Amino acid sequence: MDDPQNKRAVVLLSGGLDSATVVALAQAAGYRVAALSIGYGQRHAAELVAARRVAEVAGIERHVITYIDLRAFGGSALTDDIEVPKGRADAEISNGVPVTYVPARNTIFLAHALALAEVEGAANIFIGVNSLDYSGYPDCRPAYIAAFETMANLATKAAVEGATAIKIQTPLAHMTKADIVQAGLAIGVDYGLTFSCYDPPDPEASTLLHCGECDACLLRRKGFREAGVKDPTRYAV
Repeated sequence: MDDPQNKRAVVLLSGGLDSATVVALAQAAGYRVAALSIGYGQRHAAELVAARRVAEVAGIERHVITYIDLRAFGGSALTDDIEVPKGRADAEISNGVPVTYVPARNTIFLAHALALAEVEGAANIFIGVNSLDYSGYPDCRPAYIAAFETMANLATKAAVEGATAIKIQTPLAHMTKADIVQAGLAIGVDYGLTFSCYDPPDPEASTLLHCGECDACLLRRKGFREAGVKDPTRYAV
């Protein structure tokens, strides 16, 4: 994760447990972080409230929040009138691509992060994708990340002119949720500031109340339970 030649980085900050950990890991490694959060018409817009809180506590000087309404396309339980799955077992969560998958979301997010990285002169883009305790999204897999990095270095002025080769950093890629929680706590992450729920009882609320039953809530609970630490999350169920 270390890059002594360029210590500027853009971190995709959703406001969730994973992305808050990535911010902390990047800062701990000496990177000067600019954060990017994206409102995309998601039903869990409260995550943007959490993102602001995480960025403020982390002392991030530039936190960009931008908006693109993916409800225009739909096709996901997060952006369309589709029911969010609840109460699924671990085996169900890890099997197949669920209806909470948002078509091309990480491609859209990384493209925005790439634009910000060029402007910031940053050689590194951090994203909190995970290929162990996750919901089976194809755009969280290492092969996808490697392909996007190749594209980024063909598509940007800075990379083509040889000044700044882009690296997509995925420090959580091979960590379980318990590993992530333990790593974050070791460097002072306050997980009470974060928000993971796909279907919150009050989507806009600053209380950050979680439903407790969606895949994201279940994976979050699993992480704290297996890490053997207190879960600071407020769950409706």
